[in-house]
Amino acid sequence: MIRFTELYLALDGTNSVREKTELLSGYLGSVAEEDAAWTVALLTGNRPRGMGASKLLTSLCLEVTGHPEWLFEECRTAVGDLSETISLLLPEPEAPRDQSLDRVMRERVLPLVGAPAPRKRELILDAWSVLRRDERLVYHKLVRGGFRVGVQKRTVIRALSEVSGLEFDLLAHRLTGRFEPTAEGYRSLLAAERPDEHRERPYPFFLAHSLDRAVDFLGNPEDWMIEEKWDGIRGQLIVRSGEARLWSRGEEPIGHLFPELFAGLDLPDETVLDGELLLWNREGPRSFFELQTRLNRTHPPDPQLDLFGGDAPRFIAYDLLEEAGEDLRARPLEERRERLERMVRAGANETIGLSEPFAITDWSEAEALRSACRERGTEGLMLKRRDSIYGVGRTRSEDGWLKWKIDPYTADAVMIGAQPGSGRRANLYTDYTFAIWDRTGREPELVSFAKAYSGLDQKEIESLDRWIRTNTTDRNGPYRVVRPEQVFELAFEGIQRSDRHRSGLAVRFPRILRWRKDKPAGEADDVGTLQALLGEVETR
Repeated sequence: MIRFTELYLALDGTNSVREKTELLSGYLGSVAEEDAAWTVALLTGNRPRGMGASKLLTSLCLEVTGHPEWLFEECRTAVGDLSETISLLLPEPEAPRDQSLDRVMRERVLPLVGAPAPRKRELILDAWSVLRRDERLVYHKLVRGGFRVGVQKRTVIRALSEVSGLEFDLLAHRLTGRFEPTAEGYRSLLAAERPDEHRERPYPFFLAHSLDRAVDFLGNPEDWMIEEKWDGIRGQLIVRSGEARLWSRGEEPIGHLFPELFAGLDLPDETVLDGELLLWNREGPRSFFELQTRLNRTHPPDPQLDLFGGDAPRFIAYDLLEEAGEDLRARPLEERRERLERMVRAGANETIGLSEPFAITDWSEAEALRSACRERGTEGLMLKRRDSIYGVGRTRSEDGWLKWKIDPYTADAVMIGAQPGSGRRANLYTDYTFAIWDRTGREPELVSFAKAYSGLDQKEIESLDRWIRTNTTDRNGPYRVVRPEQVFELAFEGIQRSDRHRSGLAVRFPRILRWRKDKPAGEADDVGTLQALLGEVETR
């Protein structure tokens, strides 16, 4: 655990991708296979969940130290991070012992999942009795389920490639899906290439860059394939050995949530399609919000094909990655598309659609198509070079795919509260709560609307942090209620009705566009304005 803690602190202390890669490759090449396996799993998102230990950690810290709760909260506010606060307040263990990461995970972390409160208490106190201060910091982050250290999956794969000598693409493919954090799993990850091993999991997804400038720099529009950017769930539809599966971009199997999709499927064996899963009815694609409700549904043992009435899942395919067992990713997009169209049109695929490219000869036509995307129920346009291969992750934008999204919805909202961020921003208030006006009563009232934590630069964050600290009116743990004076323009991708917010509205992907220092709080937007916007969305 000491070695892993040193690695964690070193990774957290640098912004250099090259340095992080070197730290990882040095560590992975020198520790036991089972520790290396857990490190790969933790840094690529395969973390255990469901431990629910945050409140228990706090109460046990108060019990062990004897500190009053107000003092604990003051320390937490000063430090900014709960895990670090507790590790700093606890006395050092009387008999510390060095234990491997694998042992800590198996004996002190995983047993917390689903354990009753007395057993959780016993496990945490026992861990504190042997772990040193910095080790406790990492342990707390593991058992709270928020283990993050600013390392991208690509960085982990590069380090593994340096350690093993294997190709980046092969390792990326092997890490698609859920990696098993065992010595055997690690040996399998770094083993020599095996025939047909791709059958075990989906291919790594190829990702698009955002287009944030005029499109004329792209040259001849006829060199690009231009199609809708669908507002659904990116996925790979896989048919192998006569069985169909659907994997999300989050590398989770989700086919069981959409049994209707497979009922109308007619694809040949050994096929992999890339595309977008949508909910569809007679009027066209439904909103992402409506699709998302299906992801949160508990699925019954027997498929209920008629449960959702006229709304049915549909897979809009835009690429063919495998045909008759042949990996097509290195072939030009134009060839893959021709094969895709022949395949889909040859079968009776009631639940499979094709993302039809637009035929344009001038970029002004593309701009007009983009402007009308919202009326068609899409997010914007996708621009793909006709000669592009299907890469791994994000490659250079000029070599691959670009997403040209429509302008977001916007609203002016009042900041009513804030709490500290995490990692390097743990000492700054960077997570903000915003409200809009409800003018239906006798007196106007601010009602919560959205939370956002991105969009400001470092100078603005520091300035706003100082303002928050001197304009706090109430506290609830690390959360500060502030004077409702600061107005911000928020951007968001969608809006829907919600019982969870006092405003009765919820927005998708809210972020800060700008700090409206020129605008008084009383002139911020109100519920009526946003409800009118919602009405426009619902009637499309």
